[in-house]
Amino acid sequence: MGHLRYSTTGRSGMSYVHPFLRRNNWRSRNLLLCGNFNMTNVDQIFNKVVEQGQHPRIYSDTFMILEQLGHALDCEHDRLFNLYKDGNLPGNELAKKIEDNLSIPNILADNASLWDGGFVICGIVGSGDMFAIRDKNGIRPAFYYQDDEIVVVASERPVIQTVMNVTVDQVKELKPGTAIVVTKNGEVKFDDILGEGVNQRCSFERIYFSRGSDCDIYQERKRLGANVAADVMHAVDNDLDNTVLSFIPNTAEVAFYGLLDGLENFLTRAKVNAIKELNPKAADYDAQLLKIVSKRVNCEKIAIKDIKLRTFIADGSARNDLAAHVYDVTYGVVKPTDNLVVIDDSIVRGTTLKQSIIRMLDRLNPKKIVIVSSSPQVRYPDCYGIDMSRMSEFIAFRAAISLLKERGMQSTIDNVYQDCLCQLKKPIDEMTNAVKGIYAPFTDQDISDHMAVMLKPEDTRAEIEIVFQSLEGMHQAIPTCPGDWYFSGNYPTPGGNRLVNQAFVNYYEGNIDRR
Repeated sequence: MGHLRYSTTGRSGMSYVHPFLRRNNWRSRNLLLCGNFNMTNVDQIFNKVVEQGQHPRIYSDTFMILEQLGHALDCEHDRLFNLYKDGNLPGNELAKKIEDNLSIPNILADNASLWDGGFVICGIVGSGDMFAIRDKNGIRPAFYYQDDEIVVVASERPVIQTVMNVTVDQVKELKPGTAIVVTKNGEVKFDDILGEGVNQRCSFERIYFSRGSDCDIYQERKRLGANVAADVMHAVDNDLDNTVLSFIPNTAEVAFYGLLDGLENFLTRAKVNAIKELNPKAADYDAQLLKIVSKRVNCEKIAIKDIKLRTFIADGSARNDLAAHVYDVTYGVVKPTDNLVVIDDSIVRGTTLKQSIIRMLDRLNPKKIVIVSSSPQVRYPDCYGIDMSRMSEFIAFRAAISLLKERGMQSTIDNVYQDCLCQLKKPIDEMTNAVKGIYAPFTDQDISDHMAVMLKPEDTRAEIEIVFQSLEGMHQAIPTCPGDWYFSGNYPTPGGNRLVNQAFVNYYEGNIDRR
């Protein structure tokens, strides 16, 4: 198992680095754990562990799951010990007998049904058995490859293709709810532990987190870019002659190619119509025809980002400082009469836009700056992967709150707070997302327009407009991954609704705790 997990909770240090290890003198009682996951019900898992008589040292989902599975491993070990102890086997042979008959599915089945979240959890028992289990809704991605010598599991398909030098059809997706188990003897088994639930594969994985070199993701990101072409045409008043297009950051490059394709289609239709209006008998017919067919969509490399600086995962104070210095700009390619259109893969906090990008682009002296997001407005916390749990982090949320206050609708904010408190008193399976009420009075365009006002630095000369992908356009571009809770607030598990309501309560009460 190869695994990289940087800190996603604003904390860092060796104590948060995977893998976690549970030690024991019996080889088959040792357990190593790592994975791509966030659990929404750590409190329930904690209570379960305490009910078993344990006293956990650390309150985190990784540690709780390690202790939970470790206890199940102990129970499985004890079951086999009691089964074989009367066989008069010497100690070493008894230990080997237990190792040879450990049931990983038993260990997982007794515990995984309690987990509420998105996860791919991998583990190794000290005696050699290995496993990887995926959540039943497929929220977190998992792919595997196996041959006579090796089994590998990863969250991204191209990694396996590159390292193993195999074709795309040789890499399979691990079915949601299923565990792939490799025994110490090399036997590979697939066990249905949780059953396959409703497809909630994460769309943001495809838009941003996963690498764009995957054959399917590449095409999806191109479609995302093509889908916003009509809105871009509207933003520039159909004036492609005086429009320059680019992308920021590099992860938006594939969506940029899709946007170019979409705009080329508009331009081709415009060329056809212009040619139809020409008089073939005119003396300058050839010159006019050449002028029409020579029209191109103007694209340039406008911004260069220092790839060593990752503002998305930096702490708040560090992020602001990084944002102001993370880009450089290309001069001399934009005229004062030009619209400058720049596509991003997502706009989450807006920090880098306000602190760096808009100021930087305004130095080029364009007439208008159009910032395009190939994803819809990020309105709600994620609780299954990257841990974005503070409501105030989202520029879409701040824009909605600002609009409510400007329009004298403070009562809406107060009512949503009371609704969230009521929801949190209900059984978790009965909770709904009360925070949707914050956005209900406004159209998507209302919020986009207000974001442009909020993110425009005071000394900016150019007009600013922000264009977002529609939710429908996103689903059309990524039909196999419908999980859209970031954008719609439709959480796939009960724990998601609980956490979004709690996040709003924390915001309203000024509580800086994450959950």
